[in-house]
Amino acid sequence: MANSAVIGNVPFLWEGTDRKGNKIKGKSMASNEAQVRADLRRQGVVPSRIKKQGRGFKRGGTIGTADIAIFSRQLATMLAAGIPLVQAFEIVGHGHENAAMQKLILAVKSDVEGGSALAEALSRHPLYFDDLFVNLVSAGEQAGALETLLDKIATYKEKTEAIKKKIKKAITYPAAVLVVAMVVSIILLIFVIPAFEDLFKGFGADLPAFTRMVIDLSVFVRTQGWLLAIMAGAVVASFFYFKKRSRAMRHFLDRLALRFPIIGPILQKASIARYARTLSTMFSAGVPLVEALESVAGATGNIVYEIGVLKMKDEVSTGQRLQQAMENTDLFPNMVIQMIAVGEESGSLDEMSAKVADFYEEDVDNAVDNLSSLLEPLIMAILGILVGGLVVAMYLPIFKMGSVI
Repeated sequence: MANSAVIGNVPFLWEGTDRKGNKIKGKSMASNEAQVRADLRRQGVVPSRIKKQGRGFKRGGTIGTADIAIFSRQLATMLAAGIPLVQAFEIVGHGHENAAMQKLILAVKSDVEGGSALAEALSRHPLYFDDLFVNLVSAGEQAGALETLLDKIATYKEKTEAIKKKIKKAITYPAAVLVVAMVVSIILLIFVIPAFEDLFKGFGADLPAFTRMVIDLSVFVRTQGWLLAIMAGAVVASFFYFKKRSRAMRHFLDRLALRFPIIGPILQKASIARYARTLSTMFSAGVPLVEALESVAGATGNIVYEIGVLKMKDEVSTGQRLQQAMENTDLFPNMVIQMIAVGEESGSLDEMSAKVADFYEEDVDNAVDNLSSLLEPLIMAILGILVGGLVVAMYLPIFKMGSVI
């Protein structure tokens, strides 16, 4: 019940006067205006105006990886400063701009106040705190180094999120440009080409083959375009539906993506970077290797690597060395395997894994930057072919008439 009461709290903005008669204002969290008035009176404040803070003050209502990373960093900083856990939650929760994140933090705080361990409280919200997060927090609580582990979690989240943003940027930019090019081409086919078609009817001569083809395409788009749009929409909707619900399809797509030219090597390096970064974070927290690999598998971001790491976990649990298990998957470059082998031999697996992660994260950054530079002229060429081709097709008959005259 306490949990639901906390979640029901909303922010109120108030103005009033203190015991000395000075005008003051502030913000309070409460379930209703009466509770705000009662709280202010207990503090010696006479309220003159109380107003519920509107949603316009809030920044969205969704919780992303960046929000979880910031929360981890703030909590780690406060614990390192000696602030008690519950008070730290109170400060972070009430100071958060995201309404959904604020509710989540205060709900976790309520569970901790009720006697739950922090890891247990976090595990009740698996949509936002995955097994990796919960396991690291549990290890931190048991070792008495919660602030250190939270700091590692924040660093891990920030680095993995940076890789995801880089890859999304590399894919989104050319995709957006191509969509714009397609929209412009469709507008030309529907509205501009028909005007030229009416003009060409008075020429009394055969049109060039290229021009005739473009006009026929325009007629098809105008008459059958709605059918194409419905079919395309159905295909896209079916694709995302089955991609979300079918593990077999995701496995096929992830394997295909790894083999795709140019993009495939970048995705492979990103998966290896996430594998190494997660392994380093888990192992440095004192999590046993077999247990760590369970969380590492889900953090790779690719089902092919997830299956491979789970297979490694089974082999390591039977006494196989991690180096040999990695070789058996045929998913890791020799350099990565050798560095992991050195880490196993020297007892510094976390440090060597971190070095692998640093190397591949930098490699992904460079590869994405190079890809962007490579795609820009290619995109311009595609735009020229799509839009320029339509324009040239319409002016070919005019050029032909000029040469005859």
